[in-house]
Amino acid sequence: MVRTQNTEAIAAATARPWADWVAALDAAGAADRPHGAIAELAAALMPEQLENPGWWAQGVAVGYEQHRGLRVPGQRSDGTFHTSASRTLPVSADEAMRSWRRLVDARGTFDGAAADGPPSTSATAKRRHWRVRLDDGTRAAVSAEAVGDGERTRIVVQHERLASPADVERWKQFWKALLTEL
Repeated sequence: MVRTQNTEAIAAATARPWADWVAALDAAGAADRPHGAIAELAAALMPEQLENPGWWAQGVAVGYEQHRGLRVPGQRSDGTFHTSASRTLPVSADEAMRSWRRLVDARGTFDGAAADGPPSTSATAKRRHWRVRLDDGTRAAVSAEAVGDGERTRIVVQHERLASPADVERWKQFWKALLTEL
């Protein structure tokens, strides 16, 4: 079942009770459709004056999928899960990324999963990036972005294509522990 606060927010924003959304989507055969089609059905039912109707349609689609047991909270439409961990450091974005690379570039494995090729890096004016694909089919991406006056940097690890909620917890703890080594 979708969490109450999500359905309450949807109902308040769209001026349609959650039970009405479920009934309308059921009547349209949404339970047998993929995520994108459910979102399209919801978009067609959005009030005209609603700001950002596409965003709300995605929320309705996710809530409906959870309500009908088509996905669990945290699960993406492709069936996978993701997690993230972050830490703010008292250094510039460049220094934060150098510290991260010193910590991880020589590693061949991450919590038992081998790197599937060398990590890649890139940078924009705003962010520094580090990415690696792992041999378990998942991928991790790290970004470093200055916050406030530029004297501090938030470094964020995002891990995608996880198979289960248990993997989410396992990897979240791994990345949090690794970030404490910076």
